[in-house]
Amino acid sequence: MTTRRDFTRTLASTAALAGLGLPLAARAQTTPELAKILVGFPAGGTTDALSRRVADKLRGGYANNVVVENKPGAGGQIAVTTLKEAPADGSVMLLTPSSMLSIYPFTYPKLPYKIEDVAPVSVACFFSMGFGVGPAVPASVKTIKDFLAWAKANPEKANYGSPAAGSMPHMVAALLAKITNSDLKHIPYRGSAPGIQDLLGGQISAMSSPVGDYLPYLKTGKLRLLATSGPKRTPFAPDVPTYKEQGLPIALREWYGFFLPGKASPQALRRAAAYLQPALGQKDVIDSLAQVGMEVQSSSPEKLGEWLKADAEEWRRLIKTIGFTAES
Repeated sequence: MTTRRDFTRTLASTAALAGLGLPLAARAQTTPELAKILVGFPAGGTTDALSRRVADKLRGGYANNVVVENKPGAGGQIAVTTLKEAPADGSVMLLTPSSMLSIYPFTYPKLPYKIEDVAPVSVACFFSMGFGVGPAVPASVKTIKDFLAWAKANPEKANYGSPAAGSMPHMVAALLAKITNSDLKHIPYRGSAPGIQDLLGGQISAMSSPVGDYLPYLKTGKLRLLATSGPKRTPFAPDVPTYKEQGLPIALREWYGFFLPGKASPQALRRAAAYLQPALGQKDVIDSLAQVGMEVQSSSPEKLGEWLKADAEEWRRLIKTIGFTAES
């Protein structure tokens, strides 16, 4: 039975498809029974939460049923590999952070996929990294330069955590250490949550992690953000200066993007983008991601492809500067 809600979704989807210039026959094609969104991380994380919100918006339009399939492991590589081997008809798409495609190709010597194995559909959101300190660091440390001076004077405490070795938060902090010639020990964690807890407890001095990880603790004063990594200040912590404002040549953000298999047709890509764009524009999706420090934004497949190519070239250069490999 078709409900009023289903009918409204159909009208909106048809309008979106028409806006992308799809032929009338493509707009009128039978709705697939099932579609999957692959996520390379366990249920309960930010990527998973975003994928489930979007799946709900796509259900009944893009496909009669849209489900999220978690494929955790190998830092997100398993999900990308699963997409590579999936049907190219649009029934399987991937939501992934950019690191799997822009950083991993230059840090993993035996990566089981190439950038060409995925086809960009739409960006989903952007977010900056934050460099935060906890109770192990004196209150007099208020800037990145203050921290580096304190770390030099206290080498036994000169450390920082990150959600994982080779992740973008790790790479941003490793770049900071490299360009300032600072001896900072990296402590990798299995995700942000355990690292933040150790930061709160004073077991580590600092943490490089997505800005959203710090937001619940900033107002209480339990943690302090010294810098954010984007080209401009994040709206979620507007009082915190960027690395660039503090004289450091770092201006980097990560994004999440939706992808189809590399062999997907232009028609399949445009159809997926036409449904994702209005889904990402829904107020509840925007508001829920703002709570974790993410700015929602959709794009065309071509625009996401441009961003991916530019990011990959930038990280190719930066990884050489840092000198990191997955075997480091």
